[in-house]
Amino acid sequence: MSILNRPRRCFASISALALVTLAGSAVASSHREAPQVTETPKVDSTDFYMFTSYEAGRSDFVTIVANYQPLQAPYGGPNFFQMDPDALYQIHIDNDGDAREDITFTFRFTNRLRDLALPIGNQSVSVPLYNINTIGPAADANASLNILETYTVDVTFGDQFSGRSVRCTNFDTGSESFMKPADNVGAKTFSGAGGYEAYARNHITRMRIPGTRAPSRVFVGQRKDPFVVNLGETFDLVNNNPLGAENGKADSLSDDNCTSICIEIPKAFLRGNPNTTIIGAWTTASLPKNRTIRFNPMGFNNATEETGAWRQVSRLSMPLVNELVIGLKDKDKFSSSRPRNDGQFATYVTNPTLPTILSSLFSVPAPTLPRNDLVSVFLTGVPGLNQPPNVRAAEMMRLNLNTPAVAKGAQSRLGVLGNDLAGFPNGRRPGDDVVDIELRAVMGALYPDAGQPGGNAPVGNLAFTDGAFLDDSFFDNIFPYLRAPISQSPNNDTP
Repeated sequence: MSILNRPRRCFASISALALVTLAGSAVASSHREAPQVTETPKVDSTDFYMFTSYEAGRSDFVTIVANYQPLQAPYGGPNFFQMDPDALYQIHIDNDGDAREDITFTFRFTNRLRDLALPIGNQSVSVPLYNINTIGPAADANASLNILETYTVDVTFGDQFSGRSVRCTNFDTGSESFMKPADNVGAKTFSGAGGYEAYARNHITRMRIPGTRAPSRVFVGQRKDPFVVNLGETFDLVNNNPLGAENGKADSLSDDNCTSICIEIPKAFLRGNPNTTIIGAWTTASLPKNRTIRFNPMGFNNATEETGAWRQVSRLSMPLVNELVIGLKDKDKFSSSRPRNDGQFATYVTNPTLPTILSSLFSVPAPTLPRNDLVSVFLTGVPGLNQPPNVRAAEMMRLNLNTPAVAKGAQSRLGVLGNDLAGFPNGRRPGDDVVDIELRAVMGALYPDAGQPGGNAPVGNLAFTDGAFLDDSFFDNIFPYLRAPISQSPNNDTP
C-alpha cells in the first residue's frame, strides 16, 4: 500500500514573513517564491542542496538537504517552528534522466502535546510555554519539553503517489520513529555542556534504508539559514553596484534560521543501475485538498480538519528558478507541477526577462537569444559534466556521482565557474555562492565567447555580484554541514 493512503489530520498555522522582490520576483532563494505558498509557510521550501559528502571517509555517500520554513526569527517564541503534521515533505530522485521520480523519500511529522502542568493553588494548570526547565545533551534531555516532535521516513520506488513504499528504521534500535530536536530557544534553556549544538547533534540518527547494508544518516531540525544574499538593496531595483566588491555588502539573512531535512544516502542505492552516473533531484511539499476551519476548536492541533487527495503546493530544486525565471502568473502553477511537464515553461528559460531588466537598469547589453546555455544549466544538465544520456528536459538539480568531492577549505565558492567541478551547477553545496554564480550565468558567463567583441554574451565575463560574500565560516565540514541555529537570547543572567 502506498503511504499516501493513510489518514491525516491538520492544524492551521499563520506566519507573517517579509516578501522580497526583484522586479516582481523573490530573490531570497526560494523564500516565499510563489503567491499561494505565502499562506502556508510551514510547507514553503526555501533551499535545496545535493552533493557528494565531503566529510572524511564519506565519499561513497550523497548528502541531500531540503530547507523549509524560511526567515525564522531567532526570537520566534513562545510558539516556535514545528513542521506541519498534515503535510507530505518529499525528496525525489530521478536516476535515468526521464524526468520521472524513481525513488522518493517521504517525511511525515507528529507533534504530541505533553500538556505539562503546575500545581497552582489547589488545581493543576496547564503551562503556556514551550519548555519549563533546562535542556541538556543527555538521552532524557527532552523531558522538560511541552511538545515532542517526531517523524517517520518512507521510501517509495516508482511514482510518488502510487509506487511501492517501505518504512525506514533506526539502524541501531529498529524504531520507525525519529526525534526532531527542539528549536534553539536560548542559552539558558540549553545550558548544558556543549550548549544547543551538543543537544542537536544527539538527534543525528543512523538510518536503515530497506535493501541497503550501509547505514544512512538523517537529521531534521532547526539550522542557521545557509543562504547568503544582500536582500535589502537588491529589493530596491538592485540599488547597488553589481560590479562592485564581492564582499562589500551585508548578508541580509545573517540572523535568520530555517528548518532542515538532511539525509545522507549511499551512492549505490541512488544509482539503482550500477552504470548510472548522473542523478537528478528535487523536493516538494503537499497538503490535502480540502481545509475546514472549526468553529470552536478544542485541544491541540484541532483548529482545522483536512480531507481529500494530496495537492502539491511547493517545489524546489535549482535555486532562484521560480523567483527569477518563471513569470508571476505561472508561479503557483510551477509550484504544483511535476518535472515531466516542464516543457510548458521552456519559453521562460530560452527567452528570460531578467537579462533585459538588468540591461535597462545598468545599460549593459543582454546576451542574444535563444538562451540554450541556460537550458543546459536549468533543464538538461551541462554536456560533459552532469547531463544524463537521452535526458528529457526538466528543471531539477543534477549531480555527477563520479565527480570527486572537494574538501572544505579547497572549494571554490563559484563552483564550476571557479574551476571546481564538484560545485554548482553540478549539484549544490552550502558553500556555493549561487547568487553570484547565477547572476553571471544569466548574463552569459557560460557562452564560449563570453566577453569577446561581437560575441553572444558581450558582458558574460564580468564579475557580477550582489556583494554578500560566502566563505568557509558559513558551513561545517561534517554532516549535516549547516551551522547551528542562531539564538537571540544569548545571556544566562540570574538576579
